[in-house]
Amino acid sequence: MTSSAESPRGPLDGILVADLSRVLAGPYATQQLGDLGANVIKVESPVGDETRGWAPPERDGVSTYYLGVNRNKRDVVLDFRDPGDLRLAHELTRRADVVIENFKPGGLLKFGLDYDSVAARNPTVVYTSISGFGSAGGAGLPGYDLIVQAMSGLMSLTGDAHGPAYRSGVSVFDVMSGMNALIGTLAALRHRDRTGEGQHVEVNLLSTALAAMANHSSTYVAAGHVPYRMGNAHPSLFPYEPLPASDGELIIVAANNPQFRRLAEALGRPELADDPRFAETERRNVNRDELRPLLVAALADHTVAEWFELLTAAGIACGPVNTIDKGVDLAERLGLEPVVRVGSGEASVPMIRNPIAFSRTVPAYTTPPPALGQDSDEIKEWLRS
Repeated sequence: MTSSAESPRGPLDGILVADLSRVLAGPYATQQLGDLGANVIKVESPVGDETRGWAPPERDGVSTYYLGVNRNKRDVVLDFRDPGDLRLAHELTRRADVVIENFKPGGLLKFGLDYDSVAARNPTVVYTSISGFGSAGGAGLPGYDLIVQAMSGLMSLTGDAHGPAYRSGVSVFDVMSGMNALIGTLAALRHRDRTGEGQHVEVNLLSTALAAMANHSSTYVAAGHVPYRMGNAHPSLFPYEPLPASDGELIIVAANNPQFRRLAEALGRPELADDPRFAETERRNVNRDELRPLLVAALADHTVAEWFELLTAAGIACGPVNTIDKGVDLAERLGLEPVVRVGSGEASVPMIRNPIAFSRTVPAYTTPPPALGQDSDEIKEWLRS
């Protein structure tokens, strides 16, 4: 076994990744690396990644949570408390181009698998750490996405204006932290290509959250205003939210004055675009309580599907509020081919396609999410050689 022989010929062909991560943020990043051709070796303890047991839902007895972020990886079980296994872990990280881990900060020091120890054996390594609150004052805090959604302020922005705070329906900061880990890792590899220098890349969920809240974070740090919960409304634009048609809700966006004029004309209310209360973006925002009932009354004559067709034809951004199955169906109809089968034959697993498209080095989907320790013998033999 070599660092490149088992990897697809993608843009990261020849890069060996030691994946010491588990759950979501780390595995999400390493799956992306595997899709792009890196040879990813997932290292698990004898009990395995805990998401293997996060079921239901499941497919053929395997948690769909685990399946969703662990394709294109090989799997080896190494018990760091066992001296022989720990030596193999040291050897793997010595050979690796990239190490990605999401242990609690300092948790790998006692095993000699922290950045300083690994870099002493492997000076060119790109070592990426993912934590909840960083490696300084927040090192002891558990890094669960829900806790970060609460403590960052996101939940204060999510939900009805007069109701309780809500979490996002997706573990957004885990996924975004995985993306940031991927970006940081690739940037560090580029630096290594130019200079021969490895480095330590650190990503934490709280910093990711504050950056991801973008305009809301800027509202506070740049203007001193604390954003508040507005349900589905936008603080600076109207209309930019769901509005009721005759049989359900439709998202309608008019983000500038020409767009609003087209909307008013398509709704049969062209005079609204000349009304001084609504003619400018700022005035529509200030006077939304007066404008909303006028739009709702105009929308009452048609169904969501009818309005979607009519408004789209008029060049107005809009869309129904779908469930995930309909979202996947939409992507299929648009030719995005969102579902790929990973592996071959009856053992193949349907998964969501990598979202990045390349004209030359296309992502590959060769290896289904591995069973616990399925490649242990082969990987351990290679590490001993």
